[in-house]
Amino acid sequence: MGSGPCPSPSTPTPWSLPRWRAYVAAAVLCYINLLNYMNWFIIAGVLLDIQKFFQISDSDAGLLQTVFVGCLLLSAPVFGYLGDRHSRKATLSLVLCLFAQYSWLFFLSRGVVGTGTASYSTIAPTVLGDLFVRDQRTRVLAIFYIFIPVGSGLGYVLGSAVTELTGNWRWALRIMPCLEAVALTLLIVLVPDPPRGAAEKQGVVTVGGPRSTWCEDVRYLGRNWSFVWSTLGVTAMAFVTGALGFWAPKFLFEARVVHGLQLPCFREPCNSQDSLIFGILTVVTGLVGVILGAEASRRYKKVNSRAEPLI
Repeated sequence: MGSGPCPSPSTPTPWSLPRWRAYVAAAVLCYINLLNYMNWFIIAGVLLDIQKFFQISDSDAGLLQTVFVGCLLLSAPVFGYLGDRHSRKATLSLVLCLFAQYSWLFFLSRGVVGTGTASYSTIAPTVLGDLFVRDQRTRVLAIFYIFIPVGSGLGYVLGSAVTELTGNWRWALRIMPCLEAVALTLLIVLVPDPPRGAAEKQGVVTVGGPRSTWCEDVRYLGRNWSFVWSTLGVTAMAFVTGALGFWAPKFLFEARVVHGLQLPCFREPCNSQDSLIFGILTVVTGLVGVILGAEASRRYKKVNSRAEPLI
């Protein structure tokens, strides 16, 4: 009585989050992104030991990364669709890691890790985009993406360092699930699930409204040539850096063997010095590259609006 009519489902409802909560959530997402990319290249850091243990050739070893990337490729569009229409926080919780003693289960586990990686890589940046606006969003996303080279390099470092300390390459992979369990707990407790577009609408979001189908989304993206060319460019970059990142430590090791500077690996653990050095170089040069690229783009944008794609 006297309270007025009930609001319709499309009535704007306020949504706000304290700044400190947003920054804490961003820190958690950056930490998970670090683990995400450590998982990409931790196998490369102990590849010689894996080949020796499972008695597999280079072709079969390469299949490890192929399974990982293939599962990521196939599942990323699915997670993108789910993230737009359902709880992104629940979908992010699918980041998983398995480990087995048998080669076929080991290959399968890499596929599961790839699926979890697809979930996170697809959805996490959209959560950050809905927590921050304008320049804040640019800075936070820049920090978020810095953890790509840092995580990749630390994957090599963790694999080689733990193998060197324990004499057992398996411990490098057993540590990751522990770190991911902490990440999953932090994700559930500290990361909110903001409505889509919440930050842009300055605390007011509209509930309801029509949603496009998956096919409509794909057709729309196919007509967006900036998106198409950017995707092809990232694909070409991933082709080069993925192959280099996976095989470089093994290539450096075998080059020394060929030149008589190193004995072949006859039993575990194999020499992991190359992985350690390569990982440190990846971290340092990755940081320098991201910072230089972002700063050059920011300065050049003052005189050219197309600075970002040109850089």
